[in-house]
Amino acid sequence: MSTKRILVSDPISEIGVAAMTEHPDLQVDVNTGLTPEALLEIIGDYDGLVIRSQTKVTREVLEAAKKLKVIGRAGVGVDNVDRDAATDHGVIVMNTPTGNTISTAELAFTLMLSAARNIGPGHAGVLAGDFPAARKAFKGIEIYQKRLAVIGMGRIGTEFVKRAQAFGMTVAAFDPFLTQARADQLKVELAESPDAALKGADFVTLHVPMTPDTKHIINADRLALMNKGAIVVNCARGGLIDEPALRAAIDSGHIAGCGLDVFEDEPPAADHILFDLPKHIAFTPHLGASTNEAQENVGIQVAEQLRDFLTTGEIRNAINMPSLDAAALEDIGDYLGLAKSLGKFLAKLGPANPDSIRVSYHGEIADKDTPLVSRTVLHGFLASSREDVNIVNCPAIAKELGLELTETTINASTEYSELIVVELKKGDQKFRLAGSIIGKSPRIVEIDKLYVDTNIEGNFLIVKNDDRPGIVGLVGTALAKHGLNIANLSLARNKTEGNALSVIELDSPATEELLAELTSAAGVLSVKAIEI
Repeated sequence: MSTKRILVSDPISEIGVAAMTEHPDLQVDVNTGLTPEALLEIIGDYDGLVIRSQTKVTREVLEAAKKLKVIGRAGVGVDNVDRDAATDHGVIVMNTPTGNTISTAELAFTLMLSAARNIGPGHAGVLAGDFPAARKAFKGIEIYQKRLAVIGMGRIGTEFVKRAQAFGMTVAAFDPFLTQARADQLKVELAESPDAALKGADFVTLHVPMTPDTKHIINADRLALMNKGAIVVNCARGGLIDEPALRAAIDSGHIAGCGLDVFEDEPPAADHILFDLPKHIAFTPHLGASTNEAQENVGIQVAEQLRDFLTTGEIRNAINMPSLDAAALEDIGDYLGLAKSLGKFLAKLGPANPDSIRVSYHGEIADKDTPLVSRTVLHGFLASSREDVNIVNCPAIAKELGLELTETTINASTEYSELIVVELKKGDQKFRLAGSIIGKSPRIVEIDKLYVDTNIEGNFLIVKNDDRPGIVGLVGTALAKHGLNIANLSLARNKTEGNALSVIELDSPATEELLAELTSAAGVLSVKAIEI
């Protein structure tokens, strides 16, 4: 085997560096603090690149990296990597989703306690010589027997829950993929929505990615659902909290305070809207992964992943590429885009907290090697709200959530030469979608037993309404009013139940104003905006 070169451009664990340098077929150069220009000059010599958050891997860098095969990010977030460009250039991007789980959970729990007991203001008062005044001013809040709302029950949320329960808190958890069986195992109340989790909560901690669906998930309306004197904790992503709304709720006396490690704009301005609050506050500068142990763990993990990929071809924690050989990809490649979109549609349209996903194959595709197609459906489903999921780890994450994936082949004939049917089940409730390859074009052809015909990517508006005259015209008028152009329209009717479905593909995303107007319109039963 020819020697492969790896560039470590951000500091990682020395043990991690040794894991690579000790392999006889790898040459490792540690060269940190490179300017963008310096990185461009040398990146063309390397097969692998190890980074943390400082190095920015832009499309320009990837175009210059003619030999580069893999990028390893020591940490979870890969915002500093142009993932589309990496995929375009055939570069695998790996992260280390588990290395900082404990450190982030511990920091979030520390911030909750610190805000509740006024550790920061009390500390400042002691140093300022105001001991008697500080003792009188900073009466704390106990967490024992208080209700905690956890938004997001991934690894970090689950670790937080363990610590909260040890302190005697009761927990309500919202995660759209957490099953009732898993919630029972964790001894948490399963909430069907963020509102249900937050109603009557004394504390809330956030552990979800930043997506269009989660932006400002904590807003004025949801803060109002919490008990008077509640505390908000966020060690996940800035932007999950509407910061002006939080300040207004604190000023009104309804919310006591907050513990934040992340902010919508980082670094936050010195005159940030929350920084002059007198008590029940705790702020840290994005320290979730900043422990000796976490830094060591992610550095070792990413080094081992790059070493194994470059020497044996093994892929772990890849976020932009399935584990496939060339022959398998050629045989089922046309179905993977369809499968991922079916999963994404299912996450948006199906019931929350399902028990299982079943993927069924009809026709010619039933004779192919379909497990990867099924896994791609699962990946698309989970990726709608989990940033730590990829084609490699999605089965393990589903297992953590108690979500069962099953696969079947069916010999019954259909109108299509081949058909993929995905079905979500929650108790007795079922919801299904189907897709097919028509010519060379993947299409969604069924939504919950209503026959449609639409693309698998784009901006969609899904409208369910009473089956009576005028509704389609009403929707069209509203779209025109808001300056939204229809790219494609598919209509379906259920005469037995007296309702109809419109799948509208738009040239641009639907606005909140449009959704509010249509939701309140007479005869409209539901409206969903989906961007895929």
